[in-house]
Amino acid sequence: MNGAQALMKTLADAGIEVCFTNPGTSEMHFVAALDSEPRVRAVLTLFEGVATGAADGYARMADKPAATLLHLGCGLGNGLANLHNARKGKVPVVNIVGDHATFHVPLDAQLQSDIETVARNVSPGFVRTSRSTASLCSDAIDAIAAARGLPGQVATLILPADVSWGEGATTAASHPPAAPAAADSVTVQRIAEIIRGGGKSALLLGGRALREAALMDAARVATQHGVKLFCEVFPTRLERGAGLPAVERIAYLAELATLQLSGIEHLIVVDSKPPVSFFAYPGKKSQLVPEGCAVHVLATPAQDAAASLALLVEALGARGVSPELQAGARPDRPRGRLTAAKVCKAVGSMLPEQAILIDEGITSSLMLGVMTQGGPRHDLLTLTGGAIGQGLPNAVGAAIACPGRRVIALIGDGTAMYTIQALWTMAREGLDVTAIIFNNAAYSVLNVELERVGAGASGGPKAKAQLDLHGPVTNFSLLAQGMGVPSTRAGTADEFCAAFERSLKERGPHLIEALVPESLGGAKRRVLPWLLRSLPKLPPTLAHALKRKIAP
Repeated sequence: MNGAQALMKTLADAGIEVCFTNPGTSEMHFVAALDSEPRVRAVLTLFEGVATGAADGYARMADKPAATLLHLGCGLGNGLANLHNARKGKVPVVNIVGDHATFHVPLDAQLQSDIETVARNVSPGFVRTSRSTASLCSDAIDAIAAARGLPGQVATLILPADVSWGEGATTAASHPPAAPAAADSVTVQRIAEIIRGGGKSALLLGGRALREAALMDAARVATQHGVKLFCEVFPTRLERGAGLPAVERIAYLAELATLQLSGIEHLIVVDSKPPVSFFAYPGKKSQLVPEGCAVHVLATPAQDAAASLALLVEALGARGVSPELQAGARPDRPRGRLTAAKVCKAVGSMLPEQAILIDEGITSSLMLGVMTQGGPRHDLLTLTGGAIGQGLPNAVGAAIACPGRRVIALIGDGTAMYTIQALWTMAREGLDVTAIIFNNAAYSVLNVELERVGAGASGGPKAKAQLDLHGPVTNFSLLAQGMGVPSTRAGTADEFCAAFERSLKERGPHLIEALVPESLGGAKRRVLPWLLRSLPKLPPTLAHALKRKIAP
């Protein structure tokens, strides 16, 4: 075998079943080797950001890494934003990045770059250039082990062309990952004593603490001791729906998150970290934990969150407690003029069992959580690192990881254009994805931020033009049709409901372009900064009511 063939067999033996590719000349021996290994599915993407975002979505749902195949440092750079999202979400990904042959590197050809430096931005825990055909497969095993251990991470293996085409390669055997440790008994007992001691406590859950078993145990603690349940603002994967405990997401807006945490005396984090403001703002705190609130760590991202919560339940004697669970409920189908809130209502009214919801609707999907809260069981994937362009590629990966489950991706119009090429891959692979594009012809969230950072008053026509998507307004329906995805434009709730219902009945991808006004436009946007500044001065009941109105 040459290096590429041995690498392919090593990947398959280690459980890598999918490779999302965007290859170039330096990767041709790897491409040729794909036919030598039937256990690995190769999925072509037309942009590296689709490949990396798809690998992220796949791993979130499959609970194991996929591989990417990227072309040199420039290709890796094109995929960097979605690798950033994977890193922030602690998602396992194995990058294979082609490089020039070792003897060609000193010539500084046009595409020569420092790939290792680029990779360290998203792979701080594992970056390696394989130096020989003989060591290639053991290098690959190390990359896979690094990616799938806790916390999950992006591991980058750089593959020089001559290492790939070199002859006489041998495979390497993988070894099962070591079982992660749970919280130690001293930590568990200390936190149990804090909860028993009274005072207002909250659990802040993230990562794998948002799966069913861990959620149930967290809810037992909450039911027995009145502990509040929060989760990260952008969870990697949250299991939701009827029959599961309700967990309140920390708000994106720092002022609302501060309100949520007000009065909490003990914040216990599980596979998460204390919340901070998404951005810095003049005159505002970046740390969102209220003064006087003590932070305690039950389980770090490197520990077993579910096992740690189970130990806490035992320490509190709460194993026999019946947790409070969400009752089944659906909103009615919306009618009349279409709005972003009505799109979310329609999704909630027809959400199929075991759907996978991907939320990158930004301001347009503010009502999605409340509209699907008591719906059929589903998984929610969100924008973990804040780098837009994740949603459509995530949908590709999730659909490949979970055939038979409908993927529903709610995407803003600005973010959709970052990785619109994902539609082509959906059509090529026949994936069961319903992509919903909110077309309000604005970077609505940036208009909100213009006001919040205090720059709105000085923003003139040139500034405002940078946050406006009119002239021309993108026709996503035509773009989708051009890439082989059936599509519909909807301007009324009835049109949207009919299109959404049809997409759920038919196999393959569908796109629905929802023509909606801005959710936070005009007077709402101008009033919002004033309202947020006023929250600390309002009676708590009124302040929380306003929070539920703004971001339920």
